[in-house]
Amino acid sequence: MNLKQLNGTILPGTDLQGKVILYVNVASYCGNTRQYTALQNLYDEKKETGFIVIGVPCNQFGRQEPDSPEEILEFCSTNYNVTFPLLEKQNVNGPHRSDLYKQLVQDGEDISWNFEKFLVGKSGQVVGRFEPSTSPRDSALQSAIDTALKG
Repeated sequence: MNLKQLNGTILPGTDLQGKVILYVNVASYCGNTRQYTALQNLYDEKKETGFIVIGVPCNQFGRQEPDSPEEILEFCSTNYNVTFPLLEKQNVNGPHRSDLYKQLVQDGEDISWNFEKFLVGKSGQVVGRFEPSTSPRDSALQSAIDTALKG
């Protein structure tokens, strides 16, 4: 599946094949926004191993991502030096849930809040789901990423 980025370009699905991906629904005005720093560090440390973080802005939780694509990109780069891909704003719950989140949410449970994380293995299957409060430095998440990279 091709994914549209915030800057309007397409992130081809072929660029993601065989990679371990951490999808995170993000928001600029959330108490969890500080996780951007750890997400960027995680991306920097592991991107050469076939790992990628993909941020998915979402305005469904307390309207904490109301900004335009340009404002979101500016906020992320200025405040957190984000270089991992950021997709266009998407709905992660409800009748207008994006195609990406229809694939990720296989158990039918709604996303609970901003910064919920889905780990997708090299085969393209979800191999882990982590609560919004789970730090990118959490040992269980780190272990799941390392296992997925080996697999």
